[in-house]
Amino acid sequence: MDSKKGMLAVGGVVGLISVLLVVTGNPVNMGFCIACFVRDIAGAVGMHRADVVQYARPEVMGLVLGAFVMAKVRGEFAPKGGSSPFIRFFLGALMMIGALVFLGCPLRMVLRLAGGDLNALPALGGFVVGIGIGIYFLNNGFNLKRNFTLAKPEAYAFPFLNLLLLVLLVVFPGVLFVSESGPGSMQAPILIALAAGLVVGALAQRTRLCTMGGLRDIVLFRDHYLFLGFLGIFLVSLVGNIATGNFTLGFEGQPVAHTESLWNFMGMVVVGFSAVLLGGCPLRQLILAAEGNTDSAITVMGLLVGAAFAHNMSLASSPAGATPNGKIVVLASLVIMTVIAYFNSELVGQEEKGGVKVEQN
Repeated sequence: MDSKKGMLAVGGVVGLISVLLVVTGNPVNMGFCIACFVRDIAGAVGMHRADVVQYARPEVMGLVLGAFVMAKVRGEFAPKGGSSPFIRFFLGALMMIGALVFLGCPLRMVLRLAGGDLNALPALGGFVVGIGIGIYFLNNGFNLKRNFTLAKPEAYAFPFLNLLLLVLLVVFPGVLFVSESGPGSMQAPILIALAAGLVVGALAQRTRLCTMGGLRDIVLFRDHYLFLGFLGIFLVSLVGNIATGNFTLGFEGQPVAHTESLWNFMGMVVVGFSAVLLGGCPLRQLILAAEGNTDSAITVMGLLVGAAFAHNMSLASSPAGATPNGKIVVLASLVIMTVIAYFNSELVGQEEKGGVKVEQN
């Protein structure tokens, strides 16, 4: 599975699972979307009241628990954290807002492309640009400082929280909000969704699957390993969508999507940039959190709060397009992230003089 063929196969499995989730009830072109599903969970626990996107998605709980078990089996569960926690929380919130302006995470971007949604093309361009900006700062020494070994209860808290949410969904569903219409009401059966999450979580932990990492590694290291997972998801989803009649090529009339190319692009610039600064896309953050990384757990909490803000403050887009508030916050996010990246890089206090960097007093 560490081979390139293995990575391509893992991507194919994720793509196939995404198609099957649509066939069994999830929204079209949204078989597996981390941003959308975390947003739905925020609604399920009452953090926002957009009643069409409220459901405690078992796919997310399965993803975390599957990765947790795999990490334990492989001896890779390691309690650690303490690397700029509040900045990570803040970047996680901005990442979610950018994703909801586009209406999807990088994984859903790939699935939308595989479903024929051409609105995802400018989003892909924005994602690449955002990653490029992040790489510029990486090349100039950006880092959020080291983390530290923590007590085991800290690392177990995040998997336990997901297990608790799963128990609530299965045993006490009445305490959670559930959409009666819209995307939140479109659900694969709980057991199928949970099984899908467990499999994807285990595979993602085993292979370090990350949509941002695939593109970043090509630029930095000329390494195509992670990108092959990205490619496998697309190819199998494409074939599956055509086979199941869920492929519709074009810009107009795509499910849970809008046609404002500029803001699809800009929203994903935010996601790509923040993913590089954080060291992983939303999917990767969930997997790292399941492995005991509390920095990533804090980032996921940022995603959750960002989703709540996006809907409570009219930042999230709709099929009608991006909102004025969303456009303003996307632009502000790029400024804020640039400031964070600059002040956590070697660019601070240095200037170029004759090609030599000189420290300033």
